[in-house]
Amino acid sequence: MKRSGFLSLLFMVIFSWIPVNSTQNDGEINGIWLGTLKVQSIELRIALTFSNTGDGFMATMNSIDQSSGEIPFDSVEYDDEHLIVTNPQIGVVIEGDFDFKKNLFNAEFRQGPGKFQIVFNKVDALPAFERPQTPREPFPYISEDVTFENKTAGITISGTLTIPKTGGPFGAAILLTGSGSQDRNEEIFGHKPFLVLSDHLTRKGIAVLRYDDRGVGGTTAVEGSTTEGFAMDALAAVEYLKTRQEIDPSKTGFVGHSEGGMIASIAAARANDIAFIVMMAGPGIRFSDIILFQKEIRWKQLGMNEEDIALNRSWHNNIFAMTGQDISNETAVDKVMAYFNALTEDDKNRLQRSSESVRSEVNGLLESWLRYATRYDPAATLSQVKCPILAINGEKDMQVEAKTNLTAIEKILTESGHHNYSIKELEGLNHLFQTAGTGFEDEYIKIEETFSPIALNLISDWILEHTK
Repeated sequence: MKRSGFLSLLFMVIFSWIPVNSTQNDGEINGIWLGTLKVQSIELRIALTFSNTGDGFMATMNSIDQSSGEIPFDSVEYDDEHLIVTNPQIGVVIEGDFDFKKNLFNAEFRQGPGKFQIVFNKVDALPAFERPQTPREPFPYISEDVTFENKTAGITISGTLTIPKTGGPFGAAILLTGSGSQDRNEEIFGHKPFLVLSDHLTRKGIAVLRYDDRGVGGTTAVEGSTTEGFAMDALAAVEYLKTRQEIDPSKTGFVGHSEGGMIASIAAARANDIAFIVMMAGPGIRFSDIILFQKEIRWKQLGMNEEDIALNRSWHNNIFAMTGQDISNETAVDKVMAYFNALTEDDKNRLQRSSESVRSEVNGLLESWLRYATRYDPAATLSQVKCPILAINGEKDMQVEAKTNLTAIEKILTESGHHNYSIKELEGLNHLFQTAGTGFEDEYIKIEETFSPIALNLISDWILEHTK
């Protein structure tokens, strides 16, 4: 799931290094300066790095807790211990004064309307992150890089198949990633959840196929891909495993995370030979409602008042309804623009929208993947799935809220006459199934645990029980 608002704008654009001029070459500022930016309940560690090129200073910024990488400043003005650095592409200005006796840089961080005080300390190196669960070779199982074809789409898919060394044929789990362009390990902030999960399952005697999304790694890119297309990739993975003598095709199923739960549901509804599906934080309500849930969390974090939250909620509900209709893109744009033009000037200002920004917003909603996702009805799909289903969510999931979605999934399955399912809400876990404090996204990178052992064991035990 995607971030939104001020903090997602922050540090999401990566540029090449650009040397810039300064009015003074003072070696004391050379090196790394680390501070913590506090925005409501969110804390982000920001590192500034300065180096003297001989022709001036090269200055970069790194949002440690967003894994931004090095982002250069286009302008550096430095004179008599006073510094101003600017990156107009992301609208960031940092201005302040150095106290070299205390190795401090006292500054104001500005982006858009936001102004925040931040104190930087000089440090020897950037903070490192420990990821103790990441498996290391040699593995006690076979790990083979493979490729297979989705012949209908005309693409090659690249992945890794892990198989226990002895016994077989084995039941198999095909791992399906969440939204966004993900690699086979579903890597995020140095965590590799699918590598950890595949290692765990394979050690338990379950073969695992995980693969890169379209356009990632060795997998062919396809313009205009949707969740339905990703489901066809998942079914192509099933067909590939049927060619492997080590795999028992009657015991092959899907484990999907977030959007991967949607993909698993769509694929299982299309095929009658899927042995099981595991939905990890999969949606039970409409995707547009999940997006709105995420936005409301962000609005509250940024201190938006209840009246403005209600106005923004109404705005998004209406434009989702309009873009979700079975009409042409041009007609959808016209409908939304007419709705916007009918608003009062006060409401337009409170929404912080102009005709130009609304047109851009609507065109984004009409992009193939998002338009399909916001029109997707979990009830229509899940009611057609006949294989055993395990649906799990972390109690602190702030992206796909646990109670709402699990309750909806259970209601769908009960009303469709499905009896072989299990619903579990896991206490203290977030959207990534880490043991969490708040569950908010800014915490993901700070947690050393990649995948809760409780969740790992629940998944493997359930699969083994249903593939006897």
